[in-house]
Amino acid sequence: MSDQARMWELYTALIDLVPAGLRVADCLVGYNWTLVRSHATGVALTPPKDGGGKRSSGPITGMPVRALAQGIKSWNSLEATMGLAAVNSVLNSAEQVERLSGIPARQHRSLGAFERFREEVRGRRVAVIGHFPDLEQLGEVCELSILERRPHAGDYPDPACEYILAEQDYVFMTATAIINKTLPRLLELSRNAVRVLVGPSTPLAPVLFEAGIDVLAGMVVTGEPSFWTTVREAGSLEIFENGGQMVEIKKH
Repeated sequence: MSDQARMWELYTALIDLVPAGLRVADCLVGYNWTLVRSHATGVALTPPKDGGGKRSSGPITGMPVRALAQGIKSWNSLEATMGLAAVNSVLNSAEQVERLSGIPARQHRSLGAFERFREEVRGRRVAVIGHFPDLEQLGEVCELSILERRPHAGDYPDPACEYILAEQDYVFMTATAIINKTLPRLLELSRNAVRVLVGPSTPLAPVLFEAGIDVLAGMVVTGEPSFWTTVREAGSLEIFENGGQMVEIKKH
């Protein structure tokens, strides 16, 4: 395998999980979230308005899901976001959750990953890629480092990952690292840590376990009308109260 093919191996594996004959039933690029509906509703974080880029013209509804999913390899952030949402529209279903975890999606605890891991990471060295809400509570129980592309006060800029991740016991990574193409490097740097991929954009794909992820903390959409309405009306965290069910899949 060439070096270039190896770099794209994870992305190719995700695209290959999309059935060739499946078509996009609906699409919505919301202010905060992007949705694609095919087998299920796939979610991805909409890129910042000042850096997302423009998508090539052409209708999305009715196009092959795999063709849209190819966008996860694009350096255009909007195309990559739509590509990830397309992948998730195949993988992030209630059936997939029960198959991988043995627990029906609606029986998963509606807790964020950081709340679920709070006791497990107590006293440990923890890095979080992406400044998620309510991280202050996590910082009360562990030695916390937050890495962020647009740093808040007290955060490290994301290039600090080259220096920090090798020293961590746990690393939580935003699934938008798939969109911006940093995930392969983050996995390499954090190979000594327990690694958790976090957020509604997380694909529920066992190939991510093969790549080095230990836990997938993602989402399935269980309340279609209210969820789509919330995204259409620029909802952000409100999706968790309107049909967005957080789920946790662990590597076996």
